[in-house]
Amino acid sequence: MENETEAFTKGLALRREMFGVAGADKAVAEASEFSRPLQETVTRFCFGEIWQRPGLDRKTRSMITVSMLIAAGRFAQLPAHLRGAVANGASLLELRELILHSQLYCGIPSAVEATAICEATLGTSV
Repeated sequence: MENETEAFTKGLALRREMFGVAGADKAVAEASEFSRPLQETVTRFCFGEIWQRPGLDRKTRSMITVSMLIAAGRFAQLPAHLRGAVANGASLLELRELILHSQLYCGIPSAVEATAICEATLGTSV
């Protein structure tokens, strides 16, 4: 296992690739004293360690993440992870199909909400 500083540095670099410099740096720099430990943990553990493990490529991880956010009804996180999925190689067509598939297992209301968020975030040109 890497040390925490290396994992944080790798995690911040990945967050920048996925969410842009403004998105990644803003989340860390604008963290309050209360939320700073959470942002540090997300950067170090989530993006510095788990997202960079071998076995799944980043596009696959993004598609899984979007699916799980829809299933869990965590729609506030969906726009950022839709943009991250595109940065990781997912197409709008693939995301549309993922959302259509999610209606079978997560319900039509979740698919409707995810579709609206996807269109608002990424547009409608497939």
